[in-house]
Amino acid sequence: MVERAQFQTEYPFQSHFFNTGSYHMHYVDEGKGPTLLLIHGNPTWSFYYRNLIKHFSKNYRVIAPDHIGCGLSDKPQDYPYTLQIHIENLKELITHLNLKDVTLVVHDWGGPIGLGAFLDEPHLLKSLIIFNTGAFVGKDLTMPLRIKLVRIPFIGPFAVRVLNAFAYGALLMACKRGLSKEIRAGYLAPYKSVHNRVGILRFVQDIPWNKTKYSYHLIEKIEKNLFQFSKIPTLILWGKKDFCFTEKFLNYWRKYLPKAHVQVFNEAGHYVLEDAHEKIIPVIENFLKRLPLDVRTSASP
Repeated sequence: MVERAQFQTEYPFQSHFFNTGSYHMHYVDEGKGPTLLLIHGNPTWSFYYRNLIKHFSKNYRVIAPDHIGCGLSDKPQDYPYTLQIHIENLKELITHLNLKDVTLVVHDWGGPIGLGAFLDEPHLLKSLIIFNTGAFVGKDLTMPLRIKLVRIPFIGPFAVRVLNAFAYGALLMACKRGLSKEIRAGYLAPYKSVHNRVGILRFVQDIPWNKTKYSYHLIEKIEKNLFQFSKIPTLILWGKKDFCFTEKFLNYWRKYLPKAHVQVFNEAGHYVLEDAHEKIIPVIENFLKRLPLDVRTSASP
């Protein structure tokens, strides 16, 4: 069990759990009103969205799950940690909660997981907010050397699981703003042991950079179907100093979602919400207020 005392003031939310197969998937479900569904990446968890949850739960229903292997969810050792599985888990949660008129918010791996979950039911998705992420297999998109290194057999598993280098490294490389001791504790708390870091490693190993990976073809499928989201009101909020999701990824989003409103935060890194949440929250607030009335007033059951 994760000890929450070190970061309770930053993450004061009630925990909910949903059974997917034999495992417990943790999620936050705060507030009432139109639904915001927040999907995190790796090695983060719903903690990444805490400032959005605190603010928007005053007028919205804000739901933020932890993928299996992440955050406060179960972390089984013998589990098929693939993009397809994460998508299926999220789809089950969406069905379980009977979510409709959803504003989907995605970051990092949350991009392909979130969009993949709505691929067959885009009518449930009423608006989209995109932070630094990708859902493409473009030949001009390259993997940073620091991520390539943790994919090397033996070296990668030792660095990620034994040294916890991926989670620790992200706190140094993904933020341009220094983080408080409490915030750092919040990000690291779910990953205190070799056992608990299995999901982080599997995410890294599943990065679809070549056609031999099953997830490559799934990303390819998502990319080919991005057109169906092009008419949905979309807000793209981008940290320019991201070492991983560079401006090339942003250009792909501009290509596939040409009607999206784009705002770039020049001094923010990959964890753009850590670097610029004070500026981002008013932008999201304004975006949500401008949505069609039927979307803004439709509360989830």
